[in-house]
Amino acid sequence: MASFPLSPDASGRHIIILLRQRIALAPRARLLSFGERNLSAEDLLAAGQVFAKAFGGAGLQAGERVAIQCANRPEFIAALIGCALAGLVLVPINTASRGAQLAYYVKNSKARVFVAESSQLPHLESAYLTDPDAMAGLAVWSLDPGCTSAALPGLLNIKDVPVADHLQPAEPASAAPAMVIYTSGTSGPSKGVVCSHAQLYWWGHYSLQNIGIRDTDVLYTCLPLFHINALNTFFQALLSGGCMVIGPKFSVSRFFADIARAKATVTYLLGAMLPMLMSREAAADEREHQVRVALAPGATAQHYEAFQHRTGIEVLDGFGSTEANFVICTPLGEPRPGWMGRVTAGFHARVVDTDDNEVPHGTTGELILRNDDPFAFASGYFEMPEKTAEAWRNLWLHTGDRVLRDEHGYFKFIDRIKDCIRRRGENISSYEVEQVVMAHTAVAEVAAYAAPSELAEDEVMCALVLRDGVSFDPLELIKWCEPRLPYFAVPRFLRTLGALPRTESGKVQKYKLRAEGRTADTWDLASGGHVVKR
Repeated sequence: MASFPLSPDASGRHIIILLRQRIALAPRARLLSFGERNLSAEDLLAAGQVFAKAFGGAGLQAGERVAIQCANRPEFIAALIGCALAGLVLVPINTASRGAQLAYYVKNSKARVFVAESSQLPHLESAYLTDPDAMAGLAVWSLDPGCTSAALPGLLNIKDVPVADHLQPAEPASAAPAMVIYTSGTSGPSKGVVCSHAQLYWWGHYSLQNIGIRDTDVLYTCLPLFHINALNTFFQALLSGGCMVIGPKFSVSRFFADIARAKATVTYLLGAMLPMLMSREAAADEREHQVRVALAPGATAQHYEAFQHRTGIEVLDGFGSTEANFVICTPLGEPRPGWMGRVTAGFHARVVDTDDNEVPHGTTGELILRNDDPFAFASGYFEMPEKTAEAWRNLWLHTGDRVLRDEHGYFKFIDRIKDCIRRRGENISSYEVEQVVMAHTAVAEVAAYAAPSELAEDEVMCALVLRDGVSFDPLELIKWCEPRLPYFAVPRFLRTLGALPRTESGKVQKYKLRAEGRTADTWDLASGGHVVKR
């Protein structure tokens, strides 16, 4: 007889089997809350069956992909369950994606169906206008009634989709792909990370251990479900016997009231959120809650300690990625601000040089990882075998992150080796920013890279070489970018140069641009467009 936390055998690491075990133990216990809606495992399985029958009615075959673009709502989880029942693969898409980026996700994933809420339909329309060939033949289903669009052929409300008379459930397989989650590329387009059902199970399993989650816990998140962090929160609730509460979008003024209203005992933040919360005036509501621990990867030492002192909430740092798992974490009760923590049992980590030789303690190098449990890491990049082989060379996952490890086994993040920008909790592909900026008629060359912000995160900075004889208005370039990029990827800083620094082979030396930082000639959008020196 199963018990909490759920620990199935190798054949049971699949969301459908886990839901059925949860139903057998606590059929009506609350598993997911959203606003006034409280859903049990039984409710979610039934909602998933509705999606599965619609997928069957559309003629989808096992292994095919279904894209979804929506804000946090129970239908996201129901669509995941529906895909699992039908043997399909869900492709979550960032709600800020639009235009060419969105069309690329559809084309690359070969999605047959696109499920969207009404607020996302304009983004989808922009993708059709940008690349109609990539969107050809795509069935579009709206989660909300009353939606119409002349630009989206065949748009249907999901309640109007013809359904299969009989659902033939797929055989649950732990190694089968559950999702393809796109993560930003560094020297090319974004890559789709293939996450198996077993990997999602192991995310939940190790999170329970690292965070100390119990069956009485209420897990509150306002982070987006299309990222692994919030999605993992659902699996933590499913396995532990606890409940996940999906909150509204993060708000500094409302956060503490939200966790109190939810009766949360565990919550999830990004490191950049701590200085935002600490920037407000201290108030009584910072302690009028039941939260005992917050997972906040990337928290700086300064804000880590201030947050714990003011709120009474223990902060855990850590390291995980879509390709990997919850590999490194601060041990409970052993805070060490500014350090990610130690390796979780079941994983292995090394710090290596460019030839994968391990470096001494206290020396920086690239973090590489291995897993003991089958399928605890991603299965590779969707239809990108060369990129998969490159990332997993020598049978170790290469993270592209520069870290150091001390003699006690603690790991400290230094910076990113890969050319990726982390802003507002989002990974931004410099390549995708560059493609948009280069399309502007005034720009001859561009390099996009990270510049430090006043918060514990990056800002997007672009160094530009202008075309001869053209006039240039920085604010006009920003306005050019806004409808073509997610809001968080729009550059804040601009510099114009006579030439970009390059190697003898012609590669742009972005490390030199990063080292120069915000120079006297840097244009800053946040300062009202003035040229400022920091």
